[in-house]
Amino acid sequence: MKRLLLAMVCLFAAMGQEAKKAAPAADPETQEVLRRINGLTPYEVPDLKLRTEQNYAHTSTDVEPFGSVKPYKEHFLVQMEYTGPGRAAPEPVGLKSVRIGFIGPIESTVSIATGGKSHEEVLGKMMLKGAQLAVEQANAKGGYLKGKIPFELAVANDNGLWGSTGNEVVKMAYENPVWAILGTIDSANSHIAIRVALKAEVVMINTGDTDPTFIETNIPWVARNIGDDRQQGYLLVDYMIRKMGYKRIGIIRSSNRYGRFGVREIKDSSRRLGHPVAIEMAYKVGGDDFSLQLDRIQEMNVDAIVHWGDARESALILNQMRARGMKQPYFCSDRSVSPEFEKAAGANAEGVICGYPWDPDRKDPKLDEFRKAFKARFQVDAETYAAHAYDGMNMLIWAVQQGGLNRAKIRDLIATRSKPWPGVTGAIPLSAVMDDAGEVFLARFGQGRWKYESRESLQIPRGFVPVRDRTSRGLETASR
Repeated sequence: MKRLLLAMVCLFAAMGQEAKKAAPAADPETQEVLRRINGLTPYEVPDLKLRTEQNYAHTSTDVEPFGSVKPYKEHFLVQMEYTGPGRAAPEPVGLKSVRIGFIGPIESTVSIATGGKSHEEVLGKMMLKGAQLAVEQANAKGGYLKGKIPFELAVANDNGLWGSTGNEVVKMAYENPVWAILGTIDSANSHIAIRVALKAEVVMINTGDTDPTFIETNIPWVARNIGDDRQQGYLLVDYMIRKMGYKRIGIIRSSNRYGRFGVREIKDSSRRLGHPVAIEMAYKVGGDDFSLQLDRIQEMNVDAIVHWGDARESALILNQMRARGMKQPYFCSDRSVSPEFEKAAGANAEGVICGYPWDPDRKDPKLDEFRKAFKARFQVDAETYAAHAYDGMNMLIWAVQQGGLNRAKIRDLIATRSKPWPGVTGAIPLSAVMDDAGEVFLARFGQGRWKYESRESLQIPRGFVPVRDRTSRGLETASR
């Protein structure tokens, strides 16, 4: 009798442990989405509440295209939807793991697409570590709870060759299938990858490509959880022109896609505010001598200089500027917020200001726990690419846990989420085009460290954005 009672106690204890490993309860909004997408036939499209934005990417009225002329059509305001049959696919059986793909620059290569020798492996390796930590933590909590199997990270190198990037996504989609993909950093390769993802119908979250045009592809399978160069550019222009009153701005940038598209909104916004960029000079990635570019910029007598490129070139350009007596304020992209830049620039780094997609100084227990776990696992400090990859992978894992092993449902849960994702990089609200619509910051270097400043702390209000009557265009504004 005692043995029977002991056996029953053990049985109930085991059942309790299994209960703890059940899929986490969905919030009411997620439950409603699941109700709408579950049980559909291949010929039914769910009635999901698609978002419609009043304004694209927080663009201030006075820097919108066409000035006061009302365009016939405005793009990227109405959310794309997936109307295919994928939601009717049944849950697979017999799997030993749930594979999630990772593609990023983790090995050194040479490619015309990246401007010669690759230069993003340091960023890609940190991105991979962030994704690995998220997967390992999920497995420590029971893995894929519905199937009681672990998550598995399928890793591929993004080597800078466009065809190769597409081939890697094809492998992930068909040869040894994954349920979702995280990556990558290089803009040109990201554009190739998401077009393959569109054909393969697999959701892809980007955590490292800040090209504004990445999300402007109208692909319903793509999301991004990092503030892009459009948002950082708007804030930099607002600071330089609206707050500081600089009238003549010079640009020096890398000659690759990152540099070319990174400064586009700075150029457009400056022109629309009545102070067009005085000069723009490009350089070949990997160079050491920038005298030609600086000669031309110096001749133009600019008030401030903006650099868009990697940390190495950023520091070299700054040092060469100061050596020739150029004392203009120096503004950069987020890639200069790094130990590499600080070490190379030395004393010249004092006062440098960069756009930045989040606030690492934010007081948040989740961020503290992430940093502690990351340092214990990899013996290095986490940085922005690791943190954003960690958030992106956790978003994918959440969608898999709630929606099951169905690519379309995973996509639906991310696309229809109206509440900001509570990430270690801060709240991540997704816009109608599934882009991170959260606040960006300015990082200012001084006294040996970076200080992060928001629009509010800088007292820079957004330009006035009117609420427009969209009824005449057949559009209805959905609540966020």
